[in-house]
Amino acid sequence: MTRSRRATPKGTGIGAKAPPAEAGAAQGGLSAAGRTVAELAGLRRRLAAMLYESMLLLGVLALSFLVPYLILGAVAEYTPPGWLLWAHVFVVLGVYFVWYWRRGGQTLAMQTWRLKIVAGDGQLASLGRCWLRYALAWPSVLLAGFGLLWALVDRDRQFLHDRLAGTCIVLLPAPPKQ
Repeated sequence: MTRSRRATPKGTGIGAKAPPAEAGAAQGGLSAAGRTVAELAGLRRRLAAMLYESMLLLGVLALSFLVPYLILGAVAEYTPPGWLLWAHVFVVLGVYFVWYWRRGGQTLAMQTWRLKIVAGDGQLASLGRCWLRYALAWPSVLLAGFGLLWALVDRDRQFLHDRLAGTCIVLLPAPPKQ
């Protein structure tokens, strides 16, 4: 199931719809006008990547959160207040996501599912835009998944936090078979 392809007049990324005559050229990544064309990632693929990401995050949190606080509690017999624990989780996960998004636009799970986060111009999202997307994803997910359900009514099937942060998730082409 292939959804609409997008091209920008600036030469890369996401923008106005590519005309049907360019659809064949879009398979190779360039349209007839020489613009890079990307396909927006489907909702099922993005949700599957989120599920896989949540499993990977268990390991990240175990190393950076659970182990230190277990040691702190066992050795110093100290339990930090709940707000500090949540702030630590927020910062640790933020560093994980923003570092990967800025490094190449993909977390480990996104690499597996061939997804990439780009800004509206098709380039890697800026540091500020990555932090904005991350911060907006929390209420998007925690408020009964409202921001995820937004994709059902959005014209491009984007999550609400992507729409507000000016980012989108594109599907990368499959690697060539050998």
